[in-house]
Parts: sequence; structure tokens; C-alpha cells
Amino acid sequence: MAATNAKPRRALVTGGSGGIGAAICRALAAAGCEVLVHANRQLAKAEAIAEEIRAAGGQATALAFDVTDREATATALAAALEAGPIQILVNNAGIHADAVFPGMSGEQWDRVLDVSLNGFYNVTQPLTLPMLRTRWGRIVNISSVAAIAGNRGQVNYAAAKGALNAATKSLALELASRGVTVNAVAPGIIATEMSEGAFDADAIRKLVPMQRAGTAEEVAALVAFLASDAAAYISGQVISINGAMI
Repeated sequence: MAATNAKPRRALVTGGSGGIGAAICRALAAAGCEVLVHANRQLAKAEAIAEEIRAAGGQATALAFDVTDREATATALAAALEAGPIQILVNNAGIHADAVFPGMSGEQWDRVLDVSLNGFYNVTQPLTLPMLRTRWGRIVNISSVAAIAGNRGQVNYAAAKGALNAATKSLALELASRGVTVNAVAPGIIATEMSEGAFDADAIRKLVPMQRAGTAEEVAALVAFLASDAAAYISGQVISINGAMI
């Protein structure tokens, strides 16, 4: 995945301090990228992941900003761009605020959409022109099975990720002629700290034909492939990774 010259491609992973995000950071670093590990409130975790990557011989730095704060995000990205364009972007930041819809508060609705959808705009838009100027880029948006099949108690989350899927397809059309691909990855039940306790073993066996939860590393491997030169003709797709759930 490294660029044809000696300088590695730079990759930003939002929500890189979480379970899936950290696995994506490691996979991209292993593929030769210089990785920017993003966090919001958990900068110490992002710094630990960056240090782990550096200890393994890779290149990584941590940075923190709130993706819902447009001005703060723009400032942080402008500083990051001083070292060169970011050619790989993984929009992984997202939160849950689950509730049945009749009891869902406006704050729960707004916050989930703000992180997943407005966060996508706030991060992606400032990086697009610098990426286009290089005539090579990869944007991978982390969606969810909930956006495809729906899920009780997650109308807000499904709405946010469904809109992200639609944005993926439209942005792919806009950027295709400049060598930039845009895809979404929609995980099902993945074993992470965030999902721990949400599904017990019996529930997983009933819901997932493969009868197990996926791993963060399996999601990361798919993302790393989509971010590689080998995936140059794949764009505008929403790719599920869910053990044959749907």
C-alpha cells in the first residue's frame, strides 16, 4: 500500500482509539502507511496505539479533536495537512445512544447523527481537495448492519449509517475520475469492548449463521484491502461483513 516513492501514504483513522479503529490503525501501519490515530476524549489510548505501532517499526502519531466541532476539526486537519496530504481516510468515529423510538430523546437522536453524519462531513470535506490533487485516494466509511437490516432500539443509529451509505455512493461518483475511491464497510456483530454484553453466546448463535461474532481484525483486513492499490476499481459499494446475517 505504500506509495511508489519512498514516502509512505498518510492515513487518518477517526475513532482510532476504539476496538475496530485500533485494529484498522494496526492493519494500515502493517501495510506501510503512516497512520494518524484519532481520538476525541481518549487521547491516551490513541497515543498508546501509536506507540505500539512505532515499537513494531511502523509510523504513527496520535491526535485529538471532536469530529462534531467543525471549527476545531478544521483547525486540527489544517495542522495535519502541513506535513502533506492525507490520501487514506477511514471514517470510523461513531457512537450509540440506543432507545426505543417513542422514548428516544432529541439529544439521543442529535448526538448519534452528529457524530456519524456531520462528523463525516467535517472530516472528509477539508481533506478532499488535497487528496484529489494527488490523483490517488481512498475513503472508507464504517457503516453497520443496522443501516441495511434495521435494528430495534437503533432508529437513530440506523438513520445515521444509512445516510452515510447514501453519501458514500454519491461521493464515489464525484471523485471517481480522479483516482479516489469511496466505499463503506458494514460490520455485523463484532467482538469489541463496545459490544461486550450486548449479545450473549446463545443470541449470537441464533442471529449469525456462522455462529460467532466477527473480530476487529477481520474488519480491519477488509478496510486495509479497500485502501490498497489492489482495490482501485471498487468504489461506491457498501460491503457487509457479518457472518452471513443478511
